[in-house]
Amino acid sequence: MTPHDKTQNKSSPQSDVTFMHQPDNGIAISARGLSKTYAGSKNQAPHPALKAIDLDIPVGKIFGLLGPNGAGKSTFINIMAGTVVKTAGSLTVWNTDIDANPRQARANIGIVPQELNVDAYFTPRQTVEMTAGLFGVPRHERRTDAILEMVGLTDQADLYARRLSGGMRRRLLVAKAMVHSPPILVLDEPTAGVDVALRQKLWDNIMMLNESGVTIVLTTHYLEEAETLCDHVAIINQGTLITSKPKSELMAGASRKELHMTIANNTGTALPEALKNLGAKWENGKLSVLYDPKQINAATIITTVTKAGMEVEEVSTIEPDLEDVFLELTNSDTPPT
Repeated sequence: MTPHDKTQNKSSPQSDVTFMHQPDNGIAISARGLSKTYAGSKNQAPHPALKAIDLDIPVGKIFGLLGPNGAGKSTFINIMAGTVVKTAGSLTVWNTDIDANPRQARANIGIVPQELNVDAYFTPRQTVEMTAGLFGVPRHERRTDAILEMVGLTDQADLYARRLSGGMRRRLLVAKAMVHSPPILVLDEPTAGVDVALRQKLWDNIMMLNESGVTIVLTTHYLEEAETLCDHVAIINQGTLITSKPKSELMAGASRKELHMTIANNTGTALPEALKNLGAKWENGKLSVLYDPKQINAATIITTVTKAGMEVEEVSTIEPDLEDVFLELTNSDTPPT
């Protein structure tokens, strides 16, 4: 399935939506100066949820949109979905401006919400068929069986949804979002409340969709999830875009690494002043130094330890993970929740 290659008119009496070729500029979603301010009540000042966001989401990527609760992620998604009206700025979705053609812009995305909003007394097959009808997809163009197979629900296609597990219901939401073959799929906290085994299955499903040509926008508070899945990561905090970079570049620019050294005849004694100045400490029987690679390198640290009269037997380096990067960029003590 390559949704962005589809050029046929999917029109019907209820729909005048057409699907276009991949954007020439390689950008699936583009925001410029995108802002949203919610009006305050009598006792509350207006609340700026998004503050002049400039953001490009490339075609064909798994794009992570991260931030703590209240950062503005859901507002951004809801503006794309047409359920929240922006205050200022512009937003294009697959070459379509949301103001110029809101119907087409909404048709260019499929959104999988956090809530498990499926009808308990419909089967997956009935749910997908009904959703396709609501999108105006003609019967002869519907791909119900293929979509159910794609999300791993072929064997459960004719079971009532109330008999499906939480993970299966999440996959059914993905199926609903894909009935009109959108080139972009937005997954809002797709694995919230799902156990580890089911989370892995959903990860596999997300990667398969991406390999088939779908651009994925993923919001998650599991930093391990973003680190595993995403090609590109943007971090929003308090309505402001903190950074947007390829994950590899973001990780490479992290300013904290940790060096662990096994010291011969280690007695865990008090450290010389030169090592204290490095921030060295004994940790689980090893000498540990947290350092900024832009300021000092590992070789210099090891040389300083050796000059202090210690014999280094073994060295290991712990690279920062996405959680470290997130905490550093947001000046936060805790990861997103």
